[in-house]
Parts: sequence; C-alpha cells; structure tokens
Amino acid sequence: GGIKVHTLIRGEEGVPYDIHFSSAATHDHVLLRKLKLTDGAFVAMDRAYIDYRVFEQMSSQGVFYVTKMKKNQRYKVANSCHYVNENGLVVFKDQGITFSKDEIVHQSRRIEYWEECKENPIVLLTNNFDLDTEEIIEIYKYRWRIELLFKQLKQNFPLKYFYGDSVNAIKIQIWVALIANLLITIVKKRVKRPWSFSNLVTIIRQTLMYYINVYAFCENPEKAWLSKIKQREKSLFS
Repeated sequence: GGIKVHTLIRGEEGVPYDIHFSSAATHDHVLLRKLKLTDGAFVAMDRAYIDYRVFEQMSSQGVFYVTKMKKNQRYKVANSCHYVNENGLVVFKDQGITFSKDEIVHQSRRIEYWEECKENPIVLLTNNFDLDTEEIIEIYKYRWRIELLFKQLKQNFPLKYFYGDSVNAIKIQIWVALIANLLITIVKKRVKRPWSFSNLVTIIRQTLMYYINVYAFCENPEKAWLSKIKQREKSLFS
C-alpha cells in the first residue's frame, strides 16, 4: 500500500493551501476534479493530472491550465507556427490542436520548445491562446516550487517510517510534518538573520525543550543564551 499527497500552492506564497490525500492506486487526475479555482486563475500541474473532461470545464469557467504533454497523446493540428532565433534554429513551435475522446472535444494549445544542453524538446499544453510562448513557459516553471517544497520536507522532516498503521495515524503524521514546515517558514520570514532552512530546523529542534524566545535566539543565539543563563542564576540565588 501507499499514500499520495496532492498539494496546491499559490505562486507568490510557496506554502500549501489545499491538500488532498489518496491511495497510491488512485489515478492523479481524479483529484483534479476537487480543485476550486476562480475565473482567470492559472494552474500549472504535472502531466499525470491530464483529464480532457476537466480541461473542458476549466475552459468554460475561464480557468487556465499549463501542463506537460504525454508522449502517447493523439491530437489533430489546426494551425502551426515556428519561431527561429538569429542563427536560424527553431526555438519554439506553437500549435493549435484538438483532442477527441468519446463525446469530449477539447481545443488546446501545444507549445514545443528547446532548452540549451538538452537534446529533446519540452512539450507543454495550455488552454490559453493569448499569452506569449515565453510567458506560458515561465508559468510552467513555477510548478517546480512543488518539487522544492517536497524536497524540503524530505530533507528536514523525513517520513520514511510511520508510528501507526492506520490511515488516520499516517495522515496525522503527514499533517504534523506539513504544519511544522509551515511554522518554521513563518519563523524564517520573520527573522532578519539569514539562516538556511535546514540550519533553522536544527536550531529549533535543539531548543524545543527550553523556555526561550525563538525569535530572539535566532537573531542572536549567543546573546539570548547568555541572557537565559543570567535569569536562571538570578532565580537560583535570589
């Protein structure tokens, strides 16, 4: 068995604001139907979430998606144009395409681009036909903040072992890790001293059992610790 954590973060915040759990056997695109997005919103997602029915609903609601295209997807090309650089090399391919599955017909935009030092192109899908190609690519790159979030969680709050076997116990342990990550993110933003996230986690882990002002300690550990020692000596000899 296994569990998946589906996370949605706002581009300007970098912390989760919508989280869903599912079994490892459940397909990712099922969770896409639970999203509640407003008119004009953009959502950048992994290609595992591709669902033509949901994509068509998004288009009708004024919600835009940007995702990576699967290799085995079939489509019809309505129009196509190429962009070349000053050396005559193709850097972008922008196409209007149509997907058909059962009774669903969905109009999409296929963007193929090449990056330096990479042999194969990257292919994106979106239902926004107005933004420039470069803007769509930048929106998709924001999706990697999800990967950075999970990397941060794995490095500082490892979930290799669970203390309970029930679904509820596993969910609680994951929620605790997410809440701890959020709290330390808040501390990091409030503290002026430039700590790395991992060092801040280590400091807070070591001082959890002490009655000490975490903000004062993170700003100036030596001063805060000496002040704590003086208070203790004063209480002992008074």
